[in-house]
Amino acid sequence: MCALWRVVARERRDLLGEGPLWSSRENALFWVDILAHKVNRLSLADETVASWTVPEMIGWLIEREHAPGFIAGMQSGFAELTLDPLRIVALVDPEPERPQNRLNDAKADRYGRIWAGSMPVAADEPVGVLYHTDSARGVIFRFRMDAQGALHERRTFIEFETSWGKPDGMTLDREGGLWVAHYGGARVSRFHDDGRLDRSIALPASQITSCTFAGAELERMFVTSAADGAGHEAHAGALFEVDAGVRGWAPHRFAG
Repeated sequence: MCALWRVVARERRDLLGEGPLWSSRENALFWVDILAHKVNRLSLADETVASWTVPEMIGWLIEREHAPGFIAGMQSGFAELTLDPLRIVALVDPEPERPQNRLNDAKADRYGRIWAGSMPVAADEPVGVLYHTDSARGVIFRFRMDAQGALHERRTFIEFETSWGKPDGMTLDREGGLWVAHYGGARVSRFHDDGRLDRSIALPASQITSCTFAGAELERMFVTSAADGAGHEAHAGALFEVDAGVRGWAPHRFAG
């Protein structure tokens, strides 16, 4: 660990690393490279990295509770995905009327439902839906969820200053802190539950994309980044491990 971070050793960098996911079943961290059409797996037992190439852009993986493998967010929509061997079965395209869009990021909630956002592949129009983070506008929104799991009252939670870059992927810690990746801001930051900035951890890559906690005690934080447009940076597209000093939450699985 160099100060508060280290680069995970591997043979390649990600063009657009995203969607880090901790799997306790496999003792592994999964993440994707959206632009390179890759699924990556880091074994926490021996730090070996494996990769699979998929036929189109892939934004995320979410483990299934009652079946092996994952639900994946492909450019063409939701799909079942298993590895070893790689198998992809298309399920549904949520936006058939918007062929310019792709699924971008997602989480499963405590009810086992998937909440996913979309965005245009070219990132040139505000035609995506269900953004909790709207990177282009530099805003993180917050919703109230009722007892039935429905969302209400969207309101602005955090507005990024220009010098911070753009808000991207997020994760929560056990103390109620919200960790946010700064795309173009070269860091991850922790915010209090009232939106106040608590602290930041600087990283040696400008395009930081997402973060998650992993490990048996959820004590290890991993952070993804992007090399696309930042090829001159030595660590652009690296996977980082960061000493966050707090523990996180295990990710929910899709109920199916």
